[in-house]
Amino acid sequence: MKKMLKLFDPYIALMLAMIALAAAVPVHGRGTAIAATTTDIAIAFLFFLYGTRLSPKAAVAGFIQWKLQIAVLLCTFALFPLLGVGLGHLMADLLQPALLTGLVVLCLMPSTVQSSIAFTSVARGNVAAALCAASLSNILGVFISPLLVGWLLQTGGVALSFDVFGDIMLQLLAPFVAGQLFRPWIGAWIQRHKQILGYADRGSILLIIYVAFSKGMVENVWGGVGLSDLSALIVLLTLLLATILILTGFIGRRLLSLPVEDRIVLQFCGSKKSLASGLPIASLLFPGPQLSLVLLPLMLFHQIQLIACAVLARRYGAEADQRASQDAPALAGSAPATS
Repeated sequence: MKKMLKLFDPYIALMLAMIALAAAVPVHGRGTAIAATTTDIAIAFLFFLYGTRLSPKAAVAGFIQWKLQIAVLLCTFALFPLLGVGLGHLMADLLQPALLTGLVVLCLMPSTVQSSIAFTSVARGNVAAALCAASLSNILGVFISPLLVGWLLQTGGVALSFDVFGDIMLQLLAPFVAGQLFRPWIGAWIQRHKQILGYADRGSILLIIYVAFSKGMVENVWGGVGLSDLSALIVLLTLLLATILILTGFIGRRLLSLPVEDRIVLQFCGSKKSLASGLPIASLLFPGPQLSLVLLPLMLFHQIQLIACAVLARRYGAEADQRASQDAPALAGSAPATS
């Protein structure tokens, strides 16, 4: 029981609380405009923080391993979308259009940053390369994800607003660039207070969830979602994650012959999807009441990937410790004798 509690992220409980709050007290009327403006400010602040946290020195160190970086990007923005579109076609009669759209949108989002780096560290992988890969994925995702959504979902069941690209530049890219510019002056302060500011960026995500699900409740888009829909969606997301973990492991080991430290980076950065970046991007692309259904696959996938990758990272870490303990006696035996 204790192990299961360790695998469960308390942040998920807060997300569920926001959904429950939206169901009980949804924002409506004049409050909707106020909440929308507040959400826009929160999203801009979120990406400003991302800009202040990315170290150019660490990014340059990771860029040197270009083969690994390209492999992560191709897994994130090519392999994942192929799997998502394929599953969407196969399951077209199983899930309602908004959930299918959300399944594809999930596959088009960038990789995570914090958890990818954390799991890579636990697994004894190449942390500098993971930092670069995850950060580059999020920077490029501001442009690539909306373009892929527009290309692949032209006939989707959810309205897509193409006027949002200007908002993306203003709310996502501009704050990120501002964070990079201010980093020499406030970067150290941000690092010293990263726990407090972590509450701020997580709070921004919770606000986005509350506003999105409030819209869904007001427009009653949840009326047609049953337990069978949720069960089928969870099975599909679990299958999707298992498939991408197997494929990234095969690519790193067999096709690219990467060292184990880099294979860990490819598997964790190439198989995960960012809730922190995905929710703001999706909320800008799908401003309508069905946004809550579009976000649901990403939110569920987030928890599934945390559990699976936590188990996988611990296994890699145990294997690394075992290799180190086996190498230690060998090194001691080969040391020259001293008189």
